[in-house]
Amino acid sequence: MIQTFKPSKFSLRLHHISRKQGFLTSVQLQRRLKNVINLDCKENKNCGFSCNKITASIESFSSSCNKSTRDKSQLAQNLGATILEHELTLQPKDGEEATPQSDLWRKWDAFYRFCRLYSVIGTIIGVTSVSLLPLTSVADLSPAFFVGSLKAVIPLAFVNIYVAGINQLVDVDIDKINKPYLPLASGEYSMGQATAIVSAFGFMCLALGIMFQSPPLFIGILVYFFLGTAYSIDLPLFRWKTNPYLAALCMVGASGFTIQLSVFYHIQKYVLGRPIVFTKSLGFSVIFFSLFAAVLAMFKDIPDVDGDQEFGNQTFSVRFGKEKVFTLCITLLMIAYGSAAVIGASSSIRLNKLVSVIGHCTLASFLWLRANSVNLDDNASVQSCYMFLWKLFNAEYLLIHFMH
Repeated sequence: MIQTFKPSKFSLRLHHISRKQGFLTSVQLQRRLKNVINLDCKENKNCGFSCNKITASIESFSSSCNKSTRDKSQLAQNLGATILEHELTLQPKDGEEATPQSDLWRKWDAFYRFCRLYSVIGTIIGVTSVSLLPLTSVADLSPAFFVGSLKAVIPLAFVNIYVAGINQLVDVDIDKINKPYLPLASGEYSMGQATAIVSAFGFMCLALGIMFQSPPLFIGILVYFFLGTAYSIDLPLFRWKTNPYLAALCMVGASGFTIQLSVFYHIQKYVLGRPIVFTKSLGFSVIFFSLFAAVLAMFKDIPDVDGDQEFGNQTFSVRFGKEKVFTLCITLLMIAYGSAAVIGASSSIRLNKLVSVIGHCTLASFLWLRANSVNLDDNASVQSCYMFLWKLFNAEYLLIHFMH
């Protein structure tokens, strides 16, 4: 929760003085400010603010006019601080006072925004869903399976947080334009705090990958880690986000191939102890989510055109325009849903056929309706649609179990 303050009548009167009167002598300034303070205190009898405090600061400021410039500057800062204190006292949000609970909520909210937890939730849902694909019967749902699934969920969620964090560390100046609400861009986190969080999660994901002794899982974590680092870090041969094709490759490699293949073979070989087999549902999952990830990679840059142009990031939206990229993204997803419905209709199991066809047609209808309501000139509208795409992305993890 971010505390906000609105200008009081006091500050508006000060603004009126500065706009209307121009430069004033110290005596004139003192007289006019005292009049403003007296009037303001009459209107705000219960504000809890001491008018004498500001008056004393004004008199001190006025009497210092014959001192050095440095002294006058310091006293002006004291006066400004006193006025600011008055502003904050007059305008608490909804009469609430700071509490340990509200402070804890603000910290959680900042961490939520820093880690981009909607992406982390998508990873957790994806890993959990793909873990179920190798199962052939209810008897496979053993304690060993759940432990093996957790071994995949935890480090891949950690590497996701690392990737989101390192991107913000490198792009803090761009985010001040495109995403000023992020903790680093807004100043809620210092560079030291953000670096500590990124380093901790980066170390933990690699350490857990080694500890769990599953080669497919460790390779998946390593590939995800590398792609996320190459996407963001500003070193020779890296900073792949500046190339739209390499940027899309990073997203496809992480969400399309890495999670699907590494988790599936981790469960099949090192948890269930079965020979490695490439199934129809796994093949569909790799192709569908790779295409969807490519769309997300292009779509996420649509509202960031201003910042990307200023810093020379040649995204698809910068090169070809918002309208063309938006149309391409929606078209690709509609093709993906249509293909999924056709593949589902070819299933020999009636339940799978009904669920896959009806499910994909329903999601395609939701997408079409939402796309028609998007205003590309409103970044909030585009960002809202982007978050809706993530919901569709996560919903597909349910339907892949009917693609047999």
